[in-house]
Amino acid sequence: MNTASRSIYVALEWITRLAYLNFLWVLFSLLGGVLFGFYPATTSMFAVCREWLKGNTDLPLFQTFWSFYKKDFVKSNILGIAVSILLLFIVLDIFYIQSSPDQQLNWTYIPLFAFMLIFTFFLFYLFPVFVHYDIKIPHVIKNALFLMLVNPASTAVIVLCLVSLFFIMTLLPALAFIFGGSLYAFITMWMAMHAFNKTHEKASHQRESLP
Repeated sequence: MNTASRSIYVALEWITRLAYLNFLWVLFSLLGGVLFGFYPATTSMFAVCREWLKGNTDLPLFQTFWSFYKKDFVKSNILGIAVSILLLFIVLDIFYIQSSPDQQLNWTYIPLFAFMLIFTFFLFYLFPVFVHYDIKIPHVIKNALFLMLVNPASTAVIVLCLVSLFFIMTLLPALAFIFGGSLYAFITMWMAMHAFNKTHEKASHQRESLP
């Protein structure tokens, strides 16, 4: 197989993997009645992306996804409750802004917008931390917030990648249906693992420099 054929084969293989992973994410979200299936399916999708990024690309996809789904079903739904409460707070903020008699931008809205922005960045690291570390939910939340704060460069790259992806999928809506979830998970997991490694290296250097 020549170089061009090999490149095409690898590209098609990854397209198939990402499409199948996205299908499993939707399927298992629905199997859990969405309410109880979305978060286990999402964490399973991130866990599979983590395995791929570690080089384990030959794992049987369905069995791997299902094993993560079963293992973290309860834990991921507990995380989902915390996330849903914060999302509810944001939705209430948006309704408050829309129902305000003064429709012009008010300085009092700034903390609300800031919270929404920070929460969005926080979500970039939340699911990667959940699948990367075997820790309890409060520590997942704390570590995700910490990693978001100390890795602004990684956060900026994630934003740029996802904004570009959004515009591409706006032009080609079928791509969002086929790859929307899996591409989001792969990009954020990739950059989050880079942030994890960078943070660990800094911590190691600091420990070595101590007398």
